[in-house]
Amino acid sequence: QVQLVESGGGEVQAGGSLTLSCAASGFTFSRLVVGWFRQAPGKERESVAAINWSGTLTWYPDSVKGRFTVSKSNTENTAWLQLNNPQPEDTAVYYCAAEPCDTGSFYTGKYGYWGQGAQVTVST
Repeated sequence: QVQLVESGGGEVQAGGSLTLSCAASGFTFSRLVVGWFRQAPGKERESVAAINWSGTLTWYPDSVKGRFTVSKSNTENTAWLQLNNPQPEDTAVYYCAAEPCDTGSFYTGKYGYWGQGAQVTVST
């Protein structure tokens, strides 16, 4: 059973920087694909980043490409999402998610394990 605990949420000024952490336990982290999602009030959940099991492949939608950076450490059992130059429209609850690499989740975007979410508020 994979447990994911997020931390690092809070308020950040537009143009600043904020890093979210996702600590995993209960599974061999080096076999996990990690995805980051967000959900703003009244909007559907959307994917904002994904990283493969080894950390060698990443994916971002156009809306955050060049501003967000996803990374993971298989020795620290932790993944991170760095938000650079965030804008007010990035305000949302951010979730990390994980799935064993043999299910193809890096490409399907489907994850079975989810963190509790972290509120990120970008102020002007």
